[in-house]
Amino acid sequence: MSTEASDDRHFGDRSIRLTTLVRLRWLAVGGQLATVLFVALGLGFALPLMPSLALIGLAAALNLWLGYAYGTGRRLGGDRATQVLGFDLAQLGGLLYLTGGLANPFAVLLIAPVIVAATALSLRCVGILGGAAVLIATSLTIWHQPLPWYPGEAVTIPRLYGVGNWLALVITLGFIAAFTFRVAEEGRRLDDALAETELVLAREQHMSQLDGLAAAAAHALGTPLGTIAIVAKELEREMPADSPFAEDVALLRTQSERCRQIMRKLSSLADEPEPHFQRMTLAQLIEEVIAPHRDFGVDIDVDMAGDGPEPVAGRDPAILYGLGNLIENAVDFANSTVAITTRWSKDSLELTLTDDGPGFAPGVLSRLGEPYLTARGQRHGREDGTGGGLGLGFFIAQTLLRRSGATLAFANREAPETGAVIRLSWKRSRFDLPPENDLYRQLA
Repeated sequence: MSTEASDDRHFGDRSIRLTTLVRLRWLAVGGQLATVLFVALGLGFALPLMPSLALIGLAAALNLWLGYAYGTGRRLGGDRATQVLGFDLAQLGGLLYLTGGLANPFAVLLIAPVIVAATALSLRCVGILGGAAVLIATSLTIWHQPLPWYPGEAVTIPRLYGVGNWLALVITLGFIAAFTFRVAEEGRRLDDALAETELVLAREQHMSQLDGLAAAAAHALGTPLGTIAIVAKELEREMPADSPFAEDVALLRTQSERCRQIMRKLSSLADEPEPHFQRMTLAQLIEEVIAPHRDFGVDIDVDMAGDGPEPVAGRDPAILYGLGNLIENAVDFANSTVAITTRWSKDSLELTLTDDGPGFAPGVLSRLGEPYLTARGQRHGREDGTGGGLGLGFFIAQTLLRRSGATLAFANREAPETGAVIRLSWKRSRFDLPPENDLYRQLA
């Protein structure tokens, strides 16, 4: 498997509900208005009241216009949301300019629009807003009105203390924005990957339900096929032996009878499952999984041994898909050989998958199982370009196998040998068909 991994995550352009931004701005408008009025009227501090109220009124007017022009149910794309949050930064920067700059204790609110962007928007949008916040904070260290205070008194902030305030604000902004973005992005990727997993399970469940549809189709087609068979028999009986159509009529009768046999077989699928379809020995399961990968120039060796009877499992789509994905990755990155070793006892089953490729890169090995982790450099790519990689398919495979009761461990072969090693183990009680199963007793 691959020795190189790239973190080629595409942080696509995301969106945010306009309702969210409008409600947050109303909260900000209420807080700003209450604070300005309390400082001016309650504490009696001197501050430019009318310009401050004008800026707050501008934010309220924009909120009303957004709700009227777009409707609160609309989602804003990355660029539009960045513009709206950029206005919030500029409006807050204007208020801070009028009320003391970074000496104002409310200057910390400059990080709020950036955090909102980090939870919902792309990395590019977060970078734009973060840069704007740093630019505003830097400007406020140089240009600002005096900090509102008691009449006749002035508050002088030492320059070094002001620089410290700026540095603390910038560091806090960068750390919280990066942390919030990473946590939100991990949550989004995990939700997307789990949705893909559920889609795979739903697709497999749909396939397992086709036997019922086949039975229904067979029941509906039974009557017209019976009529065709009767008419064909009558025609064959009445038609002279030397008729040029005798052979065609005989063929029609035999084919109609064959169709009726197929219909009877299909109609029995839902009520009487065929044993070979519902039950698989471990050898049959492995053969079904590796069969699609035998024609890619890589030898697949299977070694099976154990104490007691061979494990017998039901046809579990989770195990089939999960093992198939792991084997596909092993074949993609192997140089010449993939080895599958199974050992079982009365209590447990262990399957070891080994290839002779370059092995897992250290950066990949510590992060296997993360959704959308990709790896490059596969040796035996598929013609359709679907082979290889340790991304979403690998995450889905691991999730499905764990849901089936398996535990997984990943490692590299010990030097001087190269290659990846994946070990899977099940409790026999989770893997085998239960002994009380009638089908198991019939075929064991």
